[in-house]
Amino acid sequence: MRLVDYLDKGASLGGDAPCLVCGEETWSYAEVIDLSVRVAAGLRARGVAPGAKVAILSANDPVAFASVFGISRAGGVWCPINPRSEAAENRELLDLFGCSALIFQASFAGLVDQIRSDLPELTTLVCLDDDLEWALTWDDFLAAPDDTVVPAESVEDDLAMVVGTGGTTGSPKGVLLTGTNLETMSAITLMSYPWPGAPARPTYLALAPLTHAAGVLCFPVLCLGGKIVVMRTPDVGSFLEHVERHQVTHTFLPPTLIYLVLDHPALPSTDLTSLRCFWYGAAPMSATRLEEALNRIGPVMAQLFGQTEAPMMIATMAPGDHFRDDGSVATERLSSAGRPAPLVNVSIMGERGSLLASGERGEIVVRSSLVMRGYLDNPEATAEASEFGWHHTGDIGYLDDDGFLHIVDRAKDMVITGGFNVYSTEVEQALMRHPGVADCAVIGLPDEKWGERVTAVVLPRPGTSIDVTELKAYVKEQIGAVKTPKQIEVWPDLPRSKVGKVLKTEIKKKLV
Repeated sequence: MRLVDYLDKGASLGGDAPCLVCGEETWSYAEVIDLSVRVAAGLRARGVAPGAKVAILSANDPVAFASVFGISRAGGVWCPINPRSEAAENRELLDLFGCSALIFQASFAGLVDQIRSDLPELTTLVCLDDDLEWALTWDDFLAAPDDTVVPAESVEDDLAMVVGTGGTTGSPKGVLLTGTNLETMSAITLMSYPWPGAPARPTYLALAPLTHAAGVLCFPVLCLGGKIVVMRTPDVGSFLEHVERHQVTHTFLPPTLIYLVLDHPALPSTDLTSLRCFWYGAAPMSATRLEEALNRIGPVMAQLFGQTEAPMMIATMAPGDHFRDDGSVATERLSSAGRPAPLVNVSIMGERGSLLASGERGEIVVRSSLVMRGYLDNPEATAEASEFGWHHTGDIGYLDDDGFLHIVDRAKDMVITGGFNVYSTEVEQALMRHPGVADCAVIGLPDEKWGERVTAVVLPRPGTSIDVTELKAYVKEQIGAVKTPKQIEVWPDLPRSKVGKVLKTEIKKKLV
């Protein structure tokens, strides 16, 4: 399926049904289809040919998101650009992708003006919401000639998206995602999680950036004729109001934002009974806080595990998987990533391509039509990621006897101290069980005696203070002396990426 086929499928269930909602404005499926046709015509009229790469630089905005389907309808390739990235990083991505057109919000005009002279292939600039001398206005862009022909058939190439890997460690790579990759992801989503039965339609709330997980999760919702409620700004109090007001059935947040939801004073009085599926992912979640979420938000929490190269659905854990047959919380599963998804083969690989037995730790590898085509113009990195015929995730983990996948660390985050392997995720889970810790990160720092010393940076919960000596004793009692941090720093905040992941590289820079 092309990306626009998800929209067209939803429209076939009723064009008058609401498709996109933002604030007091609502766009029906028919209206979003009309806009996508006009965007496609605007691109083709300006020489954007099938297969060309078109970028969108915007905060959460329904018109910007609707433009994704116009790009697809024109046969183009969507390149989401993170609005929180710096100018240099976005220039590097646009250059790497070879984008010929960019649709952007006026709030990013300064950034675009700063980099556009360095991007000779970027010949079409369109501003969504202002009149700039050097860019097309939105109205002028949509005023394509009536005889502009937009092909209805799929183009030969299945490429649907090019997504940057982020570039937190060196230059970013462009991940080539095909329509087949996203169709597999959508199929797994529809197979693995609860959905209302027809004629009821799902309502999905998008607070997290539509340039990332929140965006691609919209595709299976559209297949069912569902409604997408778009939040322009990430406010937790407003998030709770939206869930109640719109009777939201599905939503997604990274763990850091879920922690803020749990700590928000409005949570106890908010009606969350409409929720069927509250996805969490993009970073490990504290098992302690997940159990709290199951009790306070409801039995609707649903994990997903994936990466840009294998989007979203390598492993899944539906709401019911968080509980035993007797209805009690399955605490032993809460630190897992769920079971391998139905259309995904997952194995644990040791040295020289050997596959390991249950319980043995090694690199998590994947085979599936979920896995990317490769990295743009980077055959060496593509070959490295697919060595021995499996996609290499870079995550260390194991499969237990019940088939649940446990991620113990990123390979690069493992700490070797005194000859022992210490997995930072295990230490972080122990720290997060302490009632005074809101969030944390564990790294290894150079040490003359130990080689590396286990080091933790913790963020206290509001209104609490951390006694470092007491916290070390608390962790030691749980996981032993070797894994207990020898150094604990208490910080008022943790450095984070554009999608809320803690940046351990930045922590190391401050502490080394």
